[in-house]
Amino acid sequence: MGQHSKYSFEMKLDAVTKYLEGSCSTESIARSLGTNGTRIVEWVTLYQSLGIEGLKTTPKLRVYSAETKQNAVADYLSGKGTLREIQKKYGIRSDKQLRNWIMKYNGHEKLKASGTGGTSVMTKGRKTSYEERVEIVTYCIEHGMDYAQAAEKYQVSYQQIYQWTRKYQSNGVEGLIDKRGKRKSETEMSELEKLRAENKLLQAEKRRAQLEVAFLKKLDEIERRRF
Repeated sequence: MGQHSKYSFEMKLDAVTKYLEGSCSTESIARSLGTNGTRIVEWVTLYQSLGIEGLKTTPKLRVYSAETKQNAVADYLSGKGTLREIQKKYGIRSDKQLRNWIMKYNGHEKLKASGTGGTSVMTKGRKTSYEERVEIVTYCIEHGMDYAQAAEKYQVSYQQIYQWTRKYQSNGVEGLIDKRGKRKSETEMSELEKLRAENKLLQAEKRRAQLEVAFLKKLDEIERRRF
């Protein structure tokens, strides 16, 4: 999804400049901006890997080829660098993306081209029921918001999944109800049906969070052993 931030390009550049000049610590810069030191380090890493462009808010997804993903994961697993070093080497926007690729690889999932750059991404949408949208968004959450993979599996468009997921994140299960044309079957759904759908999605979020926590612990152990 696109990058949205309350921090302007100028604010990020100023923070990175102060850090690289050594005039301020990450903690003092973070305090002045009302954020944390980790975010400052992320901006510095983006600047070092992508230049000034890396600090700009982008409305479009950055596309990574399957080869880039595979090489980045292989380099990390073979000990050729830390997460941030590999991130810089391949121009990856966040170490979270790299972690997600590693987790998929360890789960024996095939790493495909991301964004709309992959040949398997569906571009043609289709009509769906409320139940289908709940199922599709559930799958998307459990698989690290991989819209391209979900689009291929359910034969819907990438844009549809992106919109449904955003609506769910903003409005909960109500956001997945299609209210166009006064469709009674959806607009007059019972509270029980809505609660069941909400529970299904919340359980998906919980499972995904548990997997990420366990995986991040393993990555932290690997990182510590390398120093």
